[in-house]
Amino acid sequence: MQLPWRAVFLGKDLLPLLVLALGAAMVVGNGLAVLRPPAKTKPGELARAPRGRSLVMVLIGLVAAVWALATLLVG
Repeated sequence: MQLPWRAVFLGKDLLPLLVLALGAAMVVGNGLAVLRPPAKTKPGELARAPRGRSLVMVLIGLVAAVWALATLLVG
């Protein structure tokens, strides 16, 4: 008996799981970059993250994570 390819690697939930992981990483990473800038910076690095761009990335990550979580819970 041969298993279908979907049953081999995390089944049919692979894409929502990846989107959830990426969205959550975007929220946490950009959120921490805004809330806790680095104490020391090297030459050529920014002293703090650009606030507007980081907040947009947090919002995009939040939408992606909520969408993926809803997909996993409903489907």
